[in-house]
Amino acid sequence: MGDHDVAVLGVGMHEWGKWGRPFQEYGITAALRALDDAGVDWPDVQLIVGGETVRNGYPGYVAGATMAEALGWTGARVATAYAACASGAAALEVARTRILAGLCDVALVVGADTTPKGFLAPNAGERWDDADWLRFRLLGMTNPAYFALYARRRMDLYGATDADFAAVKVKNARHGLANPYARYRKEVTADDVLASPMVADPLRLLEVCATSDGAAAVVVSSMAYARRHTTDPVRVRAISTVTPTFPNTVIEMPNLSTDSAVAVAPGDRGFRDSIAHACYEESGLGPEDLSLAEVYDLSTALELDWYENIGLCPVGEAERLLADGATALGGRVPVNPSGGLSCFGEAVPAQALAQVCEVAWQLRGQATGRQVPDASVGITANQGLFGHGSSVLLSR
Repeated sequence: MGDHDVAVLGVGMHEWGKWGRPFQEYGITAALRALDDAGVDWPDVQLIVGGETVRNGYPGYVAGATMAEALGWTGARVATAYAACASGAAALEVARTRILAGLCDVALVVGADTTPKGFLAPNAGERWDDADWLRFRLLGMTNPAYFALYARRRMDLYGATDADFAAVKVKNARHGLANPYARYRKEVTADDVLASPMVADPLRLLEVCATSDGAAAVVVSSMAYARRHTTDPVRVRAISTVTPTFPNTVIEMPNLSTDSAVAVAPGDRGFRDSIAHACYEESGLGPEDLSLAEVYDLSTALELDWYENIGLCPVGEAERLLADGATALGGRVPVNPSGGLSCFGEAVPAQALAQVCEVAWQLRGQATGRQVPDASVGITANQGLFGHGSSVLLSR
């Protein structure tokens, strides 16, 4: 165990769905559940950090203060973090850093979102220096269009097939059946997946994640504070918020091109590979120590990429790992035992925290119906627009 560990005292979530209610309603439910799980009273929380939601007006821009006001002003310190899909991990890192600096004993981190119908898109207005706005305005490049590019890349480089992509959905749908917080709790067959409408070739409707409303919250503390509440807390061993290294030669949303490698050769490790690697370096653990992983399956094809990015198998062998059952419940390292985005959909500032909640439940042995036996180490992995890495490694 490291001297930079912090404890996860409590976790809580609001069910994912599509209700169109104010995002703070979901956030308060998740926060109160996390506080109750931790056995901590709201007035005792010294810091609250909110994951920003950019689609919900000014209250979303200052999500930390919005949540603090909704819970009731107590004079606690407040912060808000935005890193697109990595916002939850960025918010958790703010809390961890203040705890490790000795400036805080216990903190509450909350992410909540209400999303519009259809694809996520930039806010209104003309911004000709905004790559995210430009990709919609110039090319009509929605998120699934990028997901399809990654899928085609995998097919061309490693021989992935439509059947491989469908098998990921079948696995995750089965995992999500027992998750009470999941939006989609229905088993599907490969035929169901392959018969669903094409969204962006080669990806079909059941192979890309929906947009959802939802919330997740985590109570973290110093180890000294945790020892007064529990004897064996789940620990945050590492958090990675790395950025790419030049030249980044694999296109990343929302960019329209890659960096040139003419003058500078690419490094040994690409951006996504570096995300989990930073957690392994910090914690002294490695992929061989993992009991489970929660990865950002924006599409079924991207989940296969993540197997390799977090070190579960060599490059090009993710399809074999999946086919062997290694990433299913009962396999060597179950991936997305929660059901993943496939079963939840995407609630941007909440998603990285939802991953942490699932790993915490698994490490405590509380993931009823989807429990990984004897789970002791778990990792999360995702990324946000404009080069935001996101990974959290937890252990008992």
